[in-house]
Amino acid sequence: MATARDKLHDLLAPVVEGLGYELVGIEYLPQGRHSLLRVYIDQEEGITLDDCEQVSRQISAVMDVEDPLRGHYSLEISSPGLERPLFVEEHYIRFAGNRAFVRTSFPIDGRRKFEGILKGVDGEDVVVEIGEELFRLPLVQIDKAHLIPDFN
Repeated sequence: MATARDKLHDLLAPVVEGLGYELVGIEYLPQGRHSLLRVYIDQEEGITLDDCEQVSRQISAVMDVEDPLRGHYSLEISSPGLERPLFVEEHYIRFAGNRAFVRTSFPIDGRRKFEGILKGVDGEDVVVEIGEELFRLPLVQIDKAHLIPDFN
């Protein structure tokens, strides 16, 4: 069954990609009149304010016509930034070797928060190394994940 985020991705990906950007991911935070739709975009040269404005105008037009969300919400277009969010399997593969924070929906080995080195994907699991221990986190149970910048 497709989630609201999946439906939004299917609607907005062609718009973002048609403008020459990568659709990194979508966060929808329903909070009554203060709901937020955050769309992360990227490109090799990085993202400028002008890029965000251009994508915002196009997405706003599509959202006005298609009206996929009920009620009022704010639209925010953002670059992934230093703490790049990880949304899909390809992200965990692409950023293997980097330090990351991962929070799961349900406890795994008695915990929900994992901070360590991404080792990639094995089957349906994201593998994170913490110290000498490897944790296998089912991708479908990952609630939120992002890279941790290394300033060394």
